[in-house]
Formats: sequence, C-alpha cells, structure tokens
Amino acid sequence: MRQLLNTLYIMTPGAYAHLENDTLRVDIEHEKRLQVPLHHLGSLVCFGDVMLSPALMHRLADEGKSLVLLDRNGRFKARLEGAVSGNILLRQAQHRVALDPRFALETAKALLAGKLRNARQILLRGAREAEGDADRLALSTAAEALGQSVRNLPAAADLDSLRGLEGDAAKRYFLVFTCLVRPDARSAFTLDGRTRRPPRDRMNALLSFLYAMLMNDCRSAAESAGLDPQLGFLHAVRPGRAALALDLMEEFRAVLADRLALTLVNRGQITAKDFVEREGGAVHLADDARKTLVVAYQERKQEEITHPLLESKTPLGLLPQLQSRFMARAIRGEMAEGYLPFLYK
Repeated sequence: MRQLLNTLYIMTPGAYAHLENDTLRVDIEHEKRLQVPLHHLGSLVCFGDVMLSPALMHRLADEGKSLVLLDRNGRFKARLEGAVSGNILLRQAQHRVALDPRFALETAKALLAGKLRNARQILLRGAREAEGDADRLALSTAAEALGQSVRNLPAAADLDSLRGLEGDAAKRYFLVFTCLVRPDARSAFTLDGRTRRPPRDRMNALLSFLYAMLMNDCRSAAESAGLDPQLGFLHAVRPGRAALALDLMEEFRAVLADRLALTLVNRGQITAKDFVEREGGAVHLADDARKTLVVAYQERKQEEITHPLLESKTPLGLLPQLQSRFMARAIRGEMAEGYLPFLYK
C-alpha cells in the first residue's frame, strides 16, 4: 500500500519503446533516450504516435502493468489489459450492491460530499489569499453555496436529484474559478464554464489534460483493488465508460488537478504561448507544455498529506489506491457507515 510505482509518460512523436532484458528502453531517431527497470514502473502511458514492440506489450500484460494509449491531447484511445485480476467474489458483490437503490444512492452522496467539500476548500483558501474585496466576496459566496449544496445532499431522494445538485454546484464553482487566477493572467486564462470535447479556452484545455491523467490513475486504482471499473454508482453505466473510475476521481479533481492547474498558471510555469488554437475554436496544449504538465503532475503526486482516516502521512498519488480499497470494504459490508470519501484540509 505504501509503494507508489511510477507512471512513465511517452510523448515524443516517433518514439520507440521496447524491451531490453528487464528494462524498458525508449529510442528516438535510433538513439537511446531513456532506460528504466520494469520493476520501477506501474504503468505506461503513450501520447499520439508512439511505437511499441510486441515483446514489451506482452511483458507488460504478463506483469499486470497497464498500457494506456491516448491521443496527443490526452483523450483516451485504448488500454491493454492482461487476464482479469482481482477477487471475483468482490466483483460479484459490487454487481449486487449496484442494483440496490439505497446503497447506490448513499454511496453516490458520499462521493459528491467529498467532491463538493474539497472544491469548497479550494474556494475558501482562495478567498483567504485574495488581494481584492470583489474576489474575496465572490469566492466566499460561492464557497457558502457549495456548503449549502453539501447540506442538501442527504435530502436527495434519487440519483437524478443528486446529479442536479452536483450540476448546480459545479456551475457555481467554475463561475468564480477565474477569481483564483492572478489578475495579470486572467485575460489569458478566463474560464467561462466547462467545455470538454473540444476545450474552448486555455484553462479548459489545461483542466481536461489533467483530468485525463487523473482518470487513468483512478481506473488503475480500481482495478488494483479488484473492482470492476465499468460499474459505478454516481455515473450512469454506458458501454466503454469506466463509471466507477469516474466516480472515484470526483473527490480528487480539486485536490490533484484544479489546484495544480492554478499553481502552474499563477507561477508562470504555463503561459498563453503554451497553447495552440485550432480551426473551429478548439484549444490544445503545445508539445512542450504537455511535458511540463506531466512532470508537474508526477511531482504533485509525490507530495504528502495527512490522511484524515489513517492519520498518517500519505503521498497524494496513493489516494486513489486508498479510496479504492475503502470502496471495496464498503461493498463487502465491512464499513458500517458506508463509503467514506477523502476530505482535503
């Protein structure tokens, strides 16, 4: 549980990843650029036109290490998986409780409570650090609205009502998100609501890329805990949709993605020149900016916090693993209070 294995991201077009004894080697234009022992890796993520040797793919599958293919902008394309692992009894239990309306609703409420409380913490911190009264008031007002949304969760009678509450809270959150950006960067990073496919502004492009990496981590965490990543409680089940992974990532969006996006912009590590505007209004990260973001995301995952339930220091990157195991315990009926989300302080 305490071992945080690395994820290797390969982003250079034309790179060739192959197996060399017990290492993964990356060549670019026939020159070795990187060589990593396989036992240090938990997964391999390839962006765009990266070539892979069959021997490497077989070895990753044999060792249960995930291989994920994304397009150049971080959108999911495919995932290589070996034999299905995990406890079949746990998966059977997961399918049973997913059909229990009460369990599904209470679990969805817990997931959303974690998401909204963590998002509220981001707004409250921003309000404390705001230099202007207008920003401070806007952030404080939105934080109070999110607090009210959390208080309204227990009264939700069904999943549709719950999703409605979440949608309203998300609108309020993103309406003031630009107030968290330093004033001289706001003209370049104004966020006018969430846009996804494709993102229509720089901040949306930044968030979408981070969410794609977070989603991959949450799916891997669910699988490592023996859960079925396709069967969730909050997100509707659809073919090809990892609903449980989407459920799990909700409580981490603000902590692992939103805060990092704001930090990179406010420190000037990501600027307007790091984006490319496509025909039709789509906005994407430039190649060098994607590399900056991946490195920053990996560094963020190494930072430690005190987990409120374990009361011990834990790397942020282990949170999806820990919460997946709490989810498994809740599904097995080992947690009398049901699933307990991660709450950031």
